[in-house]
Amino acid sequence: MMADTKTVLRLLKTARGQLDGIIKMVEDDRYCIDISQQLMATEAILNRTNKEILAAHLKHCVQEASSPEERSQKIDEFVQTLGRILK
Repeated sequence: MMADTKTVLRLLKTARGQLDGIIKMVEDDRYCIDISQQLMATEAILNRTNKEILAAHLKHCVQEASSPEERSQKIDEFVQTLGRILK
C-alpha cells in the first residue's frame, strides 16, 4: 500500500473507537437518531480513509506501472472499485 500508513491507521483507529462507542450506545438503548448520527460520522471517516488509499493507488500504482498493459489493468481495477463505491 502506497498511502500514508500513519494517516490511514489514525483514521481506522478513530473509526474503530467510534464503532466501540456505537456498540455501547446500542447496549445502553440510546436514542435512535443519536446512534444514526454516530454511524454516519463513522462512515465519513471510512470514506475518507478509502479516498486516501485510492488516491495513493492512482498516484503510485497506476503512475508507476511498468507497461501500458499493467497500467490499463490498474485503471480498470480502479474503475471497478469506483463503480462499487458509487452504487
